[in-house]
Amino acid sequence: MAPTRTPPPSTSFLQISYPAERVVLATMSREKDLNCMNTSAHWEMDAFWKWLDSEPSLSVAIITGAGKKAFSAGADLKEWNDSMKDDADPRQRLGNAPAFKPLSRRLGKKPVIAAVNGLAMGAGTEFAVNCDLVIAADTAYFALPEVKRGVSPIGGALPRIIRTLGLQRASEFALTGRNVTAKEAFEWGLVNKVVPQDQVVLEAVRFAEIIAANSPDAIICTRAGLREGWETAAVERAVEITLEREFAELQRGTNILEGLKAFTEKRKPQWTASRL
Repeated sequence: MAPTRTPPPSTSFLQISYPAERVVLATMSREKDLNCMNTSAHWEMDAFWKWLDSEPSLSVAIITGAGKKAFSAGADLKEWNDSMKDDADPRQRLGNAPAFKPLSRRLGKKPVIAAVNGLAMGAGTEFAVNCDLVIAADTAYFALPEVKRGVSPIGGALPRIIRTLGLQRASEFALTGRNVTAKEAFEWGLVNKVVPQDQVVLEAVRFAEIIAANSPDAIICTRAGLREGWETAAVERAVEITLEREFAELQRGTNILEGLKAFTEKRKPQWTASRL
C-alpha cells in the first residue's frame, strides 16, 4: 500500500515508488527503455503531477527513465506520424492533446528533480529544462532534434533555455539539433551535478531528502518565489506576487510557528502537512 493519504492515479507508463520520506520516484517505462511518450502517456503524466501537488504527504518528486539507455527519447513520432494522416481524428493528434504539457510546461507547486539516466531527446530534454534540479549520468546527453524532423520544440523548452543558457547557447542547442553531453550541459548551467550512471537516482534521492526535511509550506513558497522570478520580468513585481499569494498563506499556517519555536528551543521541528 502506498505511504500516502490518497492513492496515486493508475499508471502504466510510470512506475511509482517511495525511496525516502515525503519523496516519490516516478520511472518512465515504455518502448524497450526508450521511454518515449504517446498520447496516453501524456494524460497519465498530467494526472500524476496534479496528484503530487494535492497529496499532503509528499514534498518532492523525482522523475527518471527505466533502463540505462534513455531518460526519455521524447514523443512517439510513429504515433504522431499516424495522427497526421488525412483520415485521422485531429483530436488524437499528439501536438493537439490537452495533456501535451505534463512536465515541460508544468507550473505546479512542488519541486521535481530530473534524474537523467541516459539520452534525453526532444520532450525528454523539455522535461529536464523545466525541472527544479537536474542530476545527470556521465553517459547522458541532451538534444532538441525537432528541427531535423520538420517539427519544433514547442513544449516550453525554447523560452526556458533562453533564460537558463542565454540567446547564443540556446540558439546553438535548438537550431542545430545536436547532442549536448552531460558535462557540457553542466558547464552551461543546465545540470546541477554529473555522476556515474549507477549513482544518478541515488544522488537525486539525496537532494530530495535534503529538500523534503524542510517545512512543506516553506518549500512551496520558496519555489513559487523562484518560479515567479523566472516567469516575470520585473523583480519587484515577482516579489510582490509571492508575498501576496504564497507567503501570505505560509504566515497563516502552523509550520512557520513550529519552525521559529523549534529554533528558540534548539530542537528539530516537527512539520505538519502544508496548507498551501
